[in-house]
Amino acid sequence: MAAPDHTTSEPDEIRAEAKGTAQVPLSVLDLVTVGAGRTATDALRTSVSLSRLAESRGFHRYWVAEHHSMPGVASTSPAVILAHLAAHTTRIRLGSGGVMLPNHAPLVIAEQFGTLEAMAPGRIDLGLGRAPGTDGATAAALRRTDRLNEGADDFPEQLAELTRFLDDDFPPGHRYARIHAVPGPIQATSPGGVQSPHRPPIWLLGSSGFSARLAGTLGLPFAFAHHFSAQNTVPALDLYRESFRPSAVLDSPYALIGVSALATDDEKEARRQIMAAALNMVRLRTGRPGLVPTPEEAEAYEFSPMEREFVDSWNSNVIHGTADEVRSGLDDLQKRTGADELMLTANAHSGDVRLRSYELIADAYQLPTAAETQAAETQAGEPQA
Repeated sequence: MAAPDHTTSEPDEIRAEAKGTAQVPLSVLDLVTVGAGRTATDALRTSVSLSRLAESRGFHRYWVAEHHSMPGVASTSPAVILAHLAAHTTRIRLGSGGVMLPNHAPLVIAEQFGTLEAMAPGRIDLGLGRAPGTDGATAAALRRTDRLNEGADDFPEQLAELTRFLDDDFPPGHRYARIHAVPGPIQATSPGGVQSPHRPPIWLLGSSGFSARLAGTLGLPFAFAHHFSAQNTVPALDLYRESFRPSAVLDSPYALIGVSALATDDEKEARRQIMAAALNMVRLRTGRPGLVPTPEEAEAYEFSPMEREFVDSWNSNVIHGTADEVRSGLDDLQKRTGADELMLTANAHSGDVRLRSYELIADAYQLPTAAETQAAETQAGEPQA
C-alpha cells in the first residue's frame, strides 16, 4: 500500500501561523508537575484547565512529555493523558513531546497514536525521542533489558519501522507485511472502508546533534529541548537546517524549541517561583527526586556552593519576570535561534501560578481573548469545548 501524501496537509499539521503580535507561533509543553501537598489528580486537573486556556487564547499546540520514576512529574503515559485532554478540547493540536521510542515497541506506539487520531482527527502530533526519560535502572525495567545503548543506537531502524506501521506500507515479503496497526490505513482496504485523510505527523525531539541531523536527513520537523540543553540549541538547529532534505512531509525546515518561561505580576515573585523549581532540579540531579517544593521551602533551603552554582546556571536559561520582561526575553531568544515556533513550559509548585503565567504571556502578545475565540467559533459554526 502506498504511503499517504502528506504535502497537502503540511500547513495545518506542521506549520502554524503566529497570532497577535508574536513573531512566531506559541505553544505549550506540559510536564504535569506535582507540587508538595498536591496529588497527581490535582496536577491532571490543572492540565485540563491549562489545555482549555491554551486553546481559548490561541496557543497552537499542547504537548506532554514522557518521564518515569519522578514523584514530581505525573506524565508517565502521554497517550493516556492526551486522550483525556482530547475529550476536553476541540481545536488545539495535542501531542507528545515526546514519547521515548526505545522504551516501546513501534507497533504499540502506532496503535496508541492511531487511536488518538481517531479520537481527535487532524489534531495529533507524534513527537519521538531516543533518550529513556528516566534513570538507567528504570529504563532497564521499562525495556526489560540492560542493553540500553542498543535501543538508542537502533533508533533510526525503530523510527523506520514505526513509520511503516503508521503508513501500512511494509514491502511484500517483510516479516511484518501481514501485521497492521489499527486504527490505521488497513481499514480503508476492508469492504466499505474509508481512508482517514490524517495520520499523526512525526516530529523528532533532541537535546544534541543526533536527532537534529536525522530529522534534517529525513525531512521531518524538529523540536529541540532548549529548556535543559541551552548551550546546544544554536549548533543543533544549524545542523538540522544544514542537513535538511525536502520530503513528502516538508519542503523546508521547521524547528520549534522548548523554553522555560514563567511570567508573574512582579519580578520578585517570579524569582521566588523559579527558585522552587530549581531546588526540585537540584534534588533530581543528585538522586533525590521528589515533589516540586513550595517557594517557602526553597527560601529556607541552604544551598551548598556547588548547588548554588548549578541553580544560577539553571535559572539563567529560565525566562522569567513580568509579562513584558518575559516577552522581551522570548523575542530575543527567537531572533538568536531563528526558531519557527516557541513551545513554553512553566515549572512552578502551584497550578494557579502556571495558569496565570500563560494568561500574562497571552496578554503580552495580544493573543485572542477567550471571548474573541468563542465568537469566532460561533461564527464559523465550530463545536464548543
